Amino acid sequence: MNVSVADTEADLVRELIRRWRDDPGATYRSWFLWDERLKNFRSIRRGLGQVVAEIRAGTFGVAYRGSSLETVVHSVAEQRQIFRGADHAFLWKPKLRIPDIYENPDNQRAFGQLLDNCSCCDTAEEIIAHIRAIDALKIKGLGPAVANLLYFLHPTLVPPFNTAIVNGYNALTGAKVKLGSWDHFLAMRAGILDLNDQYRDLLSNDLGAIGGLLFDIGSGRYPAPPLDLAGGKDWLARLEEARAEARKLDKLASRQNESDRTHAEIQAWLRDLGLALGYDVWIAANDRGRLHGNIPLGQGCLEHLPEAIAVSPGADSIRLIDVLWLGANQHVAAAFEVEHSTSIYSGIVRMLDLALSGGDLHAAAGLFLVAPDARETDVRAQLRRPAFSRVADLDFAYLPYAELEKHRDAIARFGSGLKAIKAISRPLP
Repeated sequence: MNVSVADTEADLVRELIRRWRDDPGATYRSWFLWDERLKNFRSIRRGLGQVVAEIRAGTFGVAYRGSSLETVVHSVAEQRQIFRGADHAFLWKPKLRIPDIYENPDNQRAFGQLLDNCSCCDTAEEIIAHIRAIDALKIKGLGPAVANLLYFLHPTLVPPFNTAIVNGYNALTGAKVKLGSWDHFLAMRAGILDLNDQYRDLLSNDLGAIGGLLFDIGSGRYPAPPLDLAGGKDWLARLEEARAEARKLDKLASRQNESDRTHAEIQAWLRDLGLALGYDVWIAANDRGRLHGNIPLGQGCLEHLPEAIAVSPGADSIRLIDVLWLGANQHVAAAFEVEHSTSIYSGIVRMLDLALSGGDLHAAAGLFLVAPDARETDVRAQLRRPAFSRVADLDFAYLPYAELEKHRDAIARFGSGLKAIKAISRPLP
């Protein structure tokens, strides 16, 4: 960019956004465009619904550890850079006795009501009214960090929230937003919406995009443009230095990209094995176009789920399961969730949606969590959470990468049905 072109502050911000969007290690490419991000929305929403149901029934308990809230917040916290540490706000601080939603039943019900109300409303005005209502109760330790949960309910209306995002917003706008105030959060939200409208052609209706931009500014990856044009030339030089420093982080981004390629590789193994065994194969709707070996994962697979499955309860979740094998009767014979390095929680929820969605189209399906050998302990620990108590009644199994890699060719040549796959899997939980 020629500095003389930067006639306004808006030009500098626009230049920053362009460079940020092209950076493979920044949040736009590494998180916002990440395929798993959208797949996890439904499972997180379902988890919040379970929190609400348990609070309403009086079965939530008086502790964060082991609760349904811990399960869903843990899943949020695993959503790559921008949500790391999201669980800190909900951890019980015994000396301060905050956040005060565990031991105080009235406060706990108010928190559950906020989540329930916001999940049911459709407008920003309604959401703000519910936020004002919870703020009026002055519940100790329950502040704007809750916005990270509300974001997954209404990504076009509520931006994500953390220290880096606040710092980035203040640096970009010259504001003085404070962390612990709902009033300050709502003021920042209004400013974020204005910024998003101004640069919508480079961002998104989903406020996660601008949230990621503010996060990368606030965490020091990029310097904010100067608030006056006098420093524009110097800022462009500092921006280039920041980009050079960011390139040093490309190894980290490359490792993550390799993680995604490995995920696609395992999906391709399962696709090819299912086809060799005579099944129709379904690849997750948002993975069909991903390439492995320069071939789209969805090549040779079903383009549409059978109508009976497509209209069944939980269909929106079922269509995002990594791999499904369907028999000649168009029933689901096996379902596979590949859990290479991401949260196991979302995959389990999608499998439960399949198994518990009623009818006989998938009642006898084998349910396989496919993961690296080193993740078996993590898989079993997740399934011991109270939120997944129904797993014990279902045909869940853990399929290690090493066993699949070792035996897949022989199974494809000599196997039939699910007998061989079950033989190399390990029952769960």
